Amino acid sequence: MRLAAAAYPLTWFDDTAALAAHLADWVGLAVDRGADLLVFPEYGGMELASLSGAEAAADLEAALQAAARHRPVQDAILADLAARHGVHVLGPSGPVFDPDAAPGGRPVNRATLFGPAGILGHQDKQIMTRFEREVWNVVPGGPLRVFDTPLGRLGVLICYDAEFPLLGRALVEAGAQVLLVPSCTDTLAGFTRVRVGAMARALEGQCVVAHAPTVGLCDWCPAVDENRGRAAIYGPPDLGFPDTGILAETPPDAPGWAVAEVSADAIARVRARGAVLNHVHWPEQTARLSA
Repeated sequence: MRLAAAAYPLTWFDDTAALAAHLADWVGLAVDRGADLLVFPEYGGMELASLSGAEAAADLEAALQAAARHRPVQDAILADLAARHGVHVLGPSGPVFDPDAAPGGRPVNRATLFGPAGILGHQDKQIMTRFEREVWNVVPGGPLRVFDTPLGRLGVLICYDAEFPLLGRALVEAGAQVLLVPSCTDTLAGFTRVRVGAMARALEGQCVVAHAPTVGLCDWCPAVDENRGRAAIYGPPDLGFPDTGILAETPPDAPGWAVAEVSADAIARVRARGAVLNHVHWPEQTARLSA
């Protein structure tokens, strides 16, 4: 498959028609490059707060409520685009008030996976950053899951989740071949933490990782006002993959798609015959520690 990760700027929309046109343009650009699976960033859904006006978008709590309220419109647009182009899309994550996932009345941070036939499911963020915990009160949601698709077995680690090796390992042990990492970071240091985590997950799981960040300024929504990053697709720096582990990447802080061809066969081959076998040797860590 051809995998596309977005470096995505948050945009103001006066109405849903502008939102639909914008998403159609972005999806169309990736499809024109042959993409089969498109990955949008964490908190890309916060741009939906603009549909409720400047006052709502400028308030931390009101922006959460507004983005969640308008999310069904975004979902319908992305479902239509996935069906029209015959592609899979991990939509921009954003707040969802789901009492089944978070009974306390606070939102989870949720990314939805769309296929050509409709919604395949969603993934909620597992471990919250200090800002989410201490200021925004966005909470952890439902458990990790692996999505079986015609393109392969996919897992999702939302931003900070990619910095924790046991989460990535759980997905790999459940059969994930490709990990999708949408992110939203406001400093180069924050972006680098997620980048290093994503590359480490590719190394230790001997899998492919697609990293899709927000980029640019969004001064009308203080929760996501500054965004740093570059989209990239990583693999293990070993047999059949680039020596750097970087299959594709965009320029720093510039909007666009990173696109690369990835293959389940290549992942199986490096796991079986690589110069190192991190995927197979993982359990030796605990064996050595307990010896």
